Amino acid sequence: MPIIVRLDRVLADRKVKSKNLAAFVGITEANISLLRSGKSKGVRFSTLEKICEFLDCQPGDLFEWVEEEKD
Repeated sequence: MPIIVRLDRVLADRKVKSKNLAAFVGITEANISLLRSGKSKGVRFSTLEKICEFLDCQPGDLFEWVEEEKD
């Protein structure tokens, strides 16, 4: 997948637990886990906004696009 989720790194850098982030954003810890693992199909802008507000970061800090290698 060409989009890499960096949420784990940002959480670790800020010394924040997923549980606290989930409570602030208003979503389940399971949904945070799906997002962290890159298994989420998408994220609402309102959710992304709350995550960025809580972590004091930009969306680009959470996601990275990497070009897939061509055969």
